[in-house]
Amino acid sequence: MNKTELQEFRSLIKKYLSETDGKLIPGKTKIPLAVPPFGTEEVLEALESMLARKTTMGDKVKKFEKKFADYVGSKYSLMVNSGSSANLLALSILSNPYLRDKRIKTGDEIITPAVTWATTVSPIVNIGAIPNFVDVGLNDFNIDADKIESAISKKTKAIMIVHLLGCPCDVHKIREIAQKNDLWLIEDSCEAHGARYKKQHVGSFGDISTFSFFASHHITTMEGGMIVTNNAELYDIGKSIRTFGWTRDMGKKKQIETSYPHIDPRFLFVNIGYNFRPTELQGAFGIHQIAKLDGLVDIRIKNAEYWNRVFSPLKKYIRTSQTKRGYKNSYLFYPITVVKNEYFTRDELVQYLEKHRIETRPIMTGNIVEQPVSKIIKFKTTGDLKNSQYIMRNSFAIGNHHEMNESVRKFIADIIIYFIDKKLKNKKPIIARRE
Repeated sequence: MNKTELQEFRSLIKKYLSETDGKLIPGKTKIPLAVPPFGTEEVLEALESMLARKTTMGDKVKKFEKKFADYVGSKYSLMVNSGSSANLLALSILSNPYLRDKRIKTGDEIITPAVTWATTVSPIVNIGAIPNFVDVGLNDFNIDADKIESAISKKTKAIMIVHLLGCPCDVHKIREIAQKNDLWLIEDSCEAHGARYKKQHVGSFGDISTFSFFASHHITTMEGGMIVTNNAELYDIGKSIRTFGWTRDMGKKKQIETSYPHIDPRFLFVNIGYNFRPTELQGAFGIHQIAKLDGLVDIRIKNAEYWNRVFSPLKKYIRTSQTKRGYKNSYLFYPITVVKNEYFTRDELVQYLEKHRIETRPIMTGNIVEQPVSKIIKFKTTGDLKNSQYIMRNSFAIGNHHEMNESVRKFIADIIIYFIDKKLKNKKPIIARRE
């Protein structure tokens, strides 16, 4: 393929992607939970790496790592192949034998919310620690900061919070608790790109934090994840564990090599490790996606504010996620909780939405303690998890993404309003709607 043919090929890709963007038609096409937000720039950047046969972790990954650390406001970032791997790597760092202080050991406890995602919990179990589940708030689905201290025991070594669905936790209060009790603070920010607390990005408060770039998230690298930290020791250990446990990327590489002169320095293994390396294709996506992040989040916020406004007369029947002052919610999805009433249930509303081709999903795993996986892991609970149980039965989420324009979000609102209006058997509509 010569340069002219390559340029023609790129033009065809650009034309194809432009023709397939923004094709949601209310009432005719399915309105999905998520649409990957990449375009021509990402595809062409990845194509360049493929044509150059430079596909494994390299310069583009490093460039994205630097851009992402600068965006979040952290000193270091480390890209991996998924957000789940980011959580496992973070826990593996904090439990690693090379960690000098406060190492998490087998049987130690980590406080975490009961409403969460499976791969927040799995890495805790993977390192031999015990998750201690705490209840969440009904309005934000996040760990109840007022219940954390009562969960702390002599075995507690860390608090692992989750900024669920892009809504920031009360990180100032939680960080104070962690510091007072000499605990690690881990921020699972996998669902919260662009979210802020007091104008500071989530992911910049903890000792170590994680992000995911799965296709359904605010920005995507197809698969992919990131660890961020300000701790040079955690960062250096992480670089080794990410890639087989060898020394190639470590800051102390030369120092270690002098102690083992008889071993080829290219294949010098000092730690246990995984292969969590991302590809250059993922890095190629990331360096363009990060520039789009704030704009994509603004669309989600605009959608959520519209729904919050039009659903406000229905607060006796449905509860929506209202952002508190000082918080910037980046709304991975749009959550709705059905208030128990005599007219309809959560499942009836969900079925009605699905019938009208509006995709729905539970609030992540719901109450993880009620999932079958809880039968094969060792865990603790603090309190009765009353809100988590309520969310499991009465809450759900709809999509919220960049392809939801004014007509799409209005269509969704009209469907929900019509359903409730019909169930209440009102003669007059609650608010104006399109039949």
